[in-house]
Amino acid sequence: MKVRLVHVFTYRILIHPSSSVQKTQVFLRITVGKLRDRHRAGNPHYLRDQLVVGYGARNALELRYVAIRTNNPAVTATKEAVIKSRMQLGDLLVQANLVTIEQVTHALELQSKRGGRLGEHLVELGAIDKKMLEAFLYRMPAEPETIAETKIEETELLGLLMKLIYTGRLESVRQYVEAIKLPYHVVLELVDMAVDRQLLRTLGARDSHSLAEMSYAFTEEGRRWALDALQQSRYSGPAPVTLEEFNDRVYLQKITNELVTVDRIREAIRDLTFEDRIIEQSGPALNSGRAILLYGPPGNGKTSVALRFASVFDDVIYVPYSIMVEGQIIRMFDPSLHVPLDPTSLSQRDDLSLVRGEECDARWVACRRPFVVTGGELTLEMLDLRFNATSNFYEAPLHVKALGGCFIIDDFGRQLVSPTNLLNRWIVPLESRVDYLKLHTGKSFSIPFEELVMFSTNLDPEDLMDPAFLRRLPYKIEIGSPSVELYERIFRTECQRHGLSLSHETFDLIVHKITVEKELDLAAYQPKFIVDQVVSTCRFMGEQPHFEPRFIDYAIDNLRVRRPGEAKSSSHTSARISDDAEALQTV
Repeated sequence: MKVRLVHVFTYRILIHPSSSVQKTQVFLRITVGKLRDRHRAGNPHYLRDQLVVGYGARNALELRYVAIRTNNPAVTATKEAVIKSRMQLGDLLVQANLVTIEQVTHALELQSKRGGRLGEHLVELGAIDKKMLEAFLYRMPAEPETIAETKIEETELLGLLMKLIYTGRLESVRQYVEAIKLPYHVVLELVDMAVDRQLLRTLGARDSHSLAEMSYAFTEEGRRWALDALQQSRYSGPAPVTLEEFNDRVYLQKITNELVTVDRIREAIRDLTFEDRIIEQSGPALNSGRAILLYGPPGNGKTSVALRFASVFDDVIYVPYSIMVEGQIIRMFDPSLHVPLDPTSLSQRDDLSLVRGEECDARWVACRRPFVVTGGELTLEMLDLRFNATSNFYEAPLHVKALGGCFIIDDFGRQLVSPTNLLNRWIVPLESRVDYLKLHTGKSFSIPFEELVMFSTNLDPEDLMDPAFLRRLPYKIEIGSPSVELYERIFRTECQRHGLSLSHETFDLIVHKITVEKELDLAAYQPKFIVDQVVSTCRFMGEQPHFEPRFIDYAIDNLRVRRPGEAKSSSHTSARISDDAEALQTV
């Protein structure tokens, strides 16, 4: 592949031994931006550009801006790789199902030729409506341009950077940026501040000509400063966002912003068999964003239905790594609960540009809507901030981590805490859509309670809740025992999955044994339970899966323990089978 260089601009700057190059960066960022725009607009075969850093004489910093272009068609594949490595806004739009990958690729090619912004080219191509793009950009947290725009005290950010350098043994600016999740030029401001205060000393660029590889080391004062910062708080992660920013973000991405349709629900529960009534009742409930009560006898799919609701929502939301409230850090992002967008589709830059692009604030993680499930282990303490006295920072409670998504309280009524006490904790949030949390210092603060809460129970709701609380649950969906027709559909679906044939006589016999002999109600879980047990027994006996009389007995006996005085079911089954042996010899 042939490429040729066009226009090399060289800057030679003398710097004081104790000062950094941050002030120089400000000038270069503007200058390089102008050069880049000019070359992209004037060169239809523009390929890329870069900033090369080198050292001449002592205390002399040499910076060269190099623009590269090619006329060789063979460069197409390489160019596409470069384009993909720069995707930021495009990835988020694709993940939100607003544009396609092909449309983003085309728009990025236009951006490389003409300059400008990616969003403008997507609108020009008709890939997305301008109003829709503006709404999406409004919801996407923008990178802070300066330390002041982070709305966090510079001493707090400096202390956090020192802790990250110390605990992570970081050396280069690139590593600092990756750890603290702030833009390159903001990190340079912090590094400059640290050098001015003689907390860091410059080592120079190692094994690279990139400014991002400029290395620093602690001074003795810097090491003491970092240890003192760790003594105050052991939190050493990405920079936090403010409580005000967090609350605004929760309102922007509340779950009611997304419209749930009948088709979405059908797609979500396509592998489950339910009455249409369940779909028709759950749709308005999900769109309302109000609390939902799922009740009915055990084994009929309440939990399965609730879990399928997670796939109904496909919007992209942003979750901060941490929040700062009154100088206290609250860790918010939880990789066990929050599902980030596919990292293979999001861009991973190989270089750090001095020119800010259309990028999301890295302190926020682009995720799917969270779906948090808790069961009998739930206690009142789990709904409050958890303060770690050793590390001196907080962990957000479960329902706060579920903001913007769904929070399911499964097996309600079987928690360690009494249902009355648990319900009293939820009355105010469910009514006012605001929750209140308290720091260990005694300071209280409020957060929006914008999430879908679902209670699932197999107990009688009127025994668990008083009328006042039942009134605050506007949607009550009963998931009861299936009808015989629905039960047969479920049974035949399970048989098909295992290659089993089910005759009408065999099905009638199984229903008779369950409802008459065992005196049990039909339940949606039973077909899978019986089929799995029959198949397991057949495999153990070295036989092909089929309905053998005694195998059916074994499976149905496992639905419930035999009561005292109850006859063994095998004798009943054998009698019935002898009258219709042919029906039960299906394979």
